[in-house]
Amino acid sequence: MKTLYLAAGCFWGAQHFLRQLPGVISTRVGYANGRTENPSYEQVKYRHTGHAETVELVYDENLLPTPELLDCYFMTIDPTAVNHQGPDVGEQYRTGIYYVDESMVPTIRAELDKLEARIGQKTAIELKPLEQFFPAEEYHQDYLIKNPTGYCHIPRDLIEKVKEKKKNHA
Repeated sequence: MKTLYLAAGCFWGAQHFLRQLPGVISTRVGYANGRTENPSYEQVKYRHTGHAETVELVYDENLLPTPELLDCYFMTIDPTAVNHQGPDVGEQYRTGIYYVDESMVPTIRAELDKLEARIGQKTAIELKPLEQFFPAEEYHQDYLIKNPTGYCHIPRDLIEKVKEKKKNHA
């Protein structure tokens, strides 16, 4: 099993998308790499704590190789946007790949380099070690399962596409 922490803007849609990928074992949303301990959503949103809305992702690399996972992640973000994704604006909506296993960095860096070559410019995606991760409040966990018509900046057809892929993979 591998673990990565992916910041992709609003964590509701990112979690919902990522959990559909074949090989994903578990997901949890929370706040990563900020300046305060155990912040609330209100603090992250209004008090500039420096945290990014982030999805903790545990996956089986034999079923979902890290390069494939990152390709899927890249499909859900604007990799050049600084501190915003879709209509969501603020440092909490920045993009980032946060790792706990240093041995994953060469693979991640190679995928970022491929993305930058493809788009012809540097990305705004942070690549950093995970400093801390605080789980978000329970109502944020699996938000789009609890609220199927809730807000999501990721196109619904992209989510449906990965759902179908997972169903066919099973």
